[in-house]
Amino acid sequence: MEFVIKISQFLLSLSLLIILHEFGHYLPARAFKTRVEKFFLFFDVKFALVKKKIGDTVYGIGWLPLGGYVKISGMIDESMDKEQMAQPPKPWEFRSKPAWQRLIIMLGGVIVNFIIAFIIYIFASFYYGDTDVSTESLKDGYQVTSPVLNDIGIQTGDKIVSIDGQKYENYTDLRKNFIVADEVVIDRNGSIQTIALPEDFLGKLSTSDDRSLVKIRIPFIVGKIPDSSINANSGLKVNDIITTVNGKELKYFDLYADELEALKGQEATVSILRDGASQDITMNISDNGKFEIETAATVSFVKLEEMGYLALNKKEYGFWESFGVGAQKFSDQIGGYWLQLKKIFTPSTGAYKGVGGFKAIFDIFPDTWSWQAFWSITAFLSIMLGVLNLLPIPALDGGHVMFLLWEMVSGKKPNDRFMEYAQMIGFFLLIALLLFANGNDILRAFK
Repeated sequence: MEFVIKISQFLLSLSLLIILHEFGHYLPARAFKTRVEKFFLFFDVKFALVKKKIGDTVYGIGWLPLGGYVKISGMIDESMDKEQMAQPPKPWEFRSKPAWQRLIIMLGGVIVNFIIAFIIYIFASFYYGDTDVSTESLKDGYQVTSPVLNDIGIQTGDKIVSIDGQKYENYTDLRKNFIVADEVVIDRNGSIQTIALPEDFLGKLSTSDDRSLVKIRIPFIVGKIPDSSINANSGLKVNDIITTVNGKELKYFDLYADELEALKGQEATVSILRDGASQDITMNISDNGKFEIETAATVSFVKLEEMGYLALNKKEYGFWESFGVGAQKFSDQIGGYWLQLKKIFTPSTGAYKGVGGFKAIFDIFPDTWSWQAFWSITAFLSIMLGVLNLLPIPALDGGHVMFLLWEMVSGKKPNDRFMEYAQMIGFFLLIALLLFANGNDILRAFK
């Protein structure tokens, strides 16, 4: 069921973004009386699942869910329709229109992507407000499980004072900016230390078995208790909170590994918190230092706040106020994504190793249905789609825009043969990028 929920959110989000992106090309094309021959969600290689011709346009759904497209008459695109281009230009064709109209048609998809994200941020701010973990409330620092962070000197219990000189009051902002950081200042038991992140930090993180950054420290909340567990008959129940072992208070789950390692093969008196009341039970510790039970898969921040582990920053916005908040979120997200792309296209950072394909996008979505999470992810993906389409690669919108700007500045239009070769090169580049990104997903799945 969890897979169904994730795949449903994934397909709905991508379908919305693809359709609206293509409408961004379609609407100005029609406004400038340019004929649109096809409008497809997904690619119809050899055949389409559904198609219907209305007026001059065939609308349909293809079977290959790798994107979508509009086929505009008289335009050299991925269809490589040389027969049409060999004919004299027709008034309704793309190539017959002034350069400024063609530029608007090509920029339409990207503009719509940015507008979508902006609108989502505005209305999500108004409807949901903002709820985030206060970094100031995390008095005992963060949990660090990545060996990459350990190697550069960041340990569990460290507090993060600033990232590249900037302090963050919200946990989400801190994590987001950590990815592209050059320098982190930490507080370790009152000692302030400055840690420079190595240039290839992202590359190392991408190839590590644990690619997480800092996590919020949580208590030991009992999840599943397998029937085969040595503590199956201990009286322990799901959602019990383990608080002490042999009288020693262990506030966070990350403290248990070392404690249980020292007691392996023994019995221990364990204090648990159940329905607000504390009680002691006897538990066994295996020869490899385990209780042989699972922890809760997820713990809500609201519950952790109730338990006193953190505090939440909650903000609500009026309708007009939401426009300013949405604009700030929009600009921050674009800025952050550009920084990530800069790292990716700088080979020495190794960030390209972390590039993911459809599996990576799929994994972003939660396994429980949340409209708030859905719209937040969709806004981010819309920005990502818009920025990537602006890259000056032939076959992408940015490639067409690059040639149109050259034409407008120089007054010289690239000839059709040049555009055909450029389109072909761009197409092979995109295929290579697609194979690389999804290949990374496959390699990570088998690590």
